Amino acid sequence: VLLVPVVVNAKATSAEAWERSHKHIPQLLPLAEELKVVIAIEEVWNNFLLDSSDDFARYIDEFKSPWVKAYFDVGNVVAYGLPQDWIRTLGKRIVKVHLKDFKKKGKEWVNLRDGDVNWPEVRKAFDEVGYNGFITTELPGGDEAYLRDLSQRIDLIIAGK
Repeated sequence: VLLVPVVVNAKATSAEAWERSHKHIPQLLPLAEELKVVIAIEEVWNNFLLDSSDDFARYIDEFKSPWVKAYFDVGNVVAYGLPQDWIRTLGKRIVKVHLKDFKKKGKEWVNLRDGDVNWPEVRKAFDEVGYNGFITTELPGGDEAYLRDLSQRIDLIIAGK
């Protein structure tokens, strides 16, 4: 289950968000264990867990549960750091992956392989940490030609190109 735990804004600091989510998420763990469902925390543009991959890893680790993992979004960290570094830091904590791409100049979401993600390095990092789970695109839909093109782009990413 993908979970975005909190939003940091004028009403909630990072420290408050950290504390509040660490208070409430553990209440879900007995049910997660009973149902064998992983709670996968995603880093999104909500001003929380984007400052460093070390913080995100520590956040996950503090739950001390195999039922809390990371849902890593490759495109969400491009504006803040290198996705391949985040992958190497998060390692076995990653349970699911979103693929999307971002172009820093112009600050816009773009099609896979048209932005600033270094896809060969990302693929290499996933290999290094032993990730072999699902990857899902988080992109707009389109017609058959668009979807065929997208499929080819994903094939190139998986091939490490």
